Amino acid sequence: MSGHAAVRRKKFLPKPVSENTLSRMGKPAVTPSPRQRRVTISDVSEALGLTKGTVSRALNGYPDIAEATRLKVARTAQRMGYRPLSHAQAIRTGRVRAVGLVMQVNEHDGHRAFLADFLAGISGAASAEGWTLALTTAGSDAETAQTLDRLVDERKADGFILPRTYLNDTRIDTLRSAGVPFVLYGRTADPTGCAWYDISGETAMAQAVMRLARLGHARIGFVQGGQGATYAALRLEGYLDGLTQAGLSQDPALIGPRAVTRVDGRRAAEDLLALPEPPTALICAVDHAALGVYDAARTLGLTIGRDLSVISYDGIPEGQFVDPPLSTFAVDNRAAGARLTELLIARCRGAEPETLRELGDATFLDRGSHGPPSLTPAQLNERLRLSSIM
Repeated sequence: MSGHAAVRRKKFLPKPVSENTLSRMGKPAVTPSPRQRRVTISDVSEALGLTKGTVSRALNGYPDIAEATRLKVARTAQRMGYRPLSHAQAIRTGRVRAVGLVMQVNEHDGHRAFLADFLAGISGAASAEGWTLALTTAGSDAETAQTLDRLVDERKADGFILPRTYLNDTRIDTLRSAGVPFVLYGRTADPTGCAWYDISGETAMAQAVMRLARLGHARIGFVQGGQGATYAALRLEGYLDGLTQAGLSQDPALIGPRAVTRVDGRRAAEDLLALPEPPTALICAVDHAALGVYDAARTLGLTIGRDLSVISYDGIPEGQFVDPPLSTFAVDNRAAGARLTELLIARCRGAEPETLRELGDATFLDRGSHGPPSLTPAQLNERLRLSSIM
């Protein structure tokens, strides 16, 4: 490159602008603000007049620290802006402060509306304790088992919430044998080492039977839930107990096939209404099946709430938009998610599982799908026979 060329190029090189020049141009000089010093556990300890060990154990929920002390330490730490370094805390305590949840999306209602509230409850309760949610999905039972194994091996979570439990549940066996804390959203056949929060679906089903019996129904059918699911067994048990409490006989013919989808619910209703002495009311273990009952009634020329009463369980949003709106037992899934998280964190901190077993109640939504019977079983049978001929 010639000397002239070099000179020409230099003319185009930008020159640094001084702070004085920026000031003359009316532009303030940008001076990086010093980063505020991170509040340490020593600062919290000094402010409270407690040892660092006591503060650390209080913040990590150790059972040897009094509840009043734990709350005092937690409030002071929050006010001072103390945030523990997650990696250092994991090394010190052996915890990553994460709640594990594997959602199985291949189930019939894997994407149902309850999920948003359920996850919000978990996330809110975890955040209140300075924990996070490690959420993954799986497409089958086998994939769920593999995912749990991987998360345990990789130490991605301190414990797990297991939704929708089964009487014989391989997830429980996996975590129990690995010594990993878990809490069930439901119950199981072998409760050894299990903590849980569940809604008493059996109580709801018994209440449904007695409510219908008081209205004058004597033939009350039942549409069962999913195969092997604990909730299904418990709700069937509640239905049978309700018959006993109402002074009604237990007729096995009135227990219909399992139905967890709208299509299966329609088939189950058609089977039960085809009995020589059909039921004048049906109780469904899940709302999706109840929507299928509506479809069957429409085809058979029956009016829900008058010719055929229906009460169900779940409280899904679709239930309020059918005609008439579905009478059902609803669950506060946000509150359930929060309570499960609190129980799991307590379990991770050393609480015995037998002390962490709670049952809540569903709320009955009294709507228009049930009422006094307008037909006797014999009259209903004749009505259905004539409709099939016509």
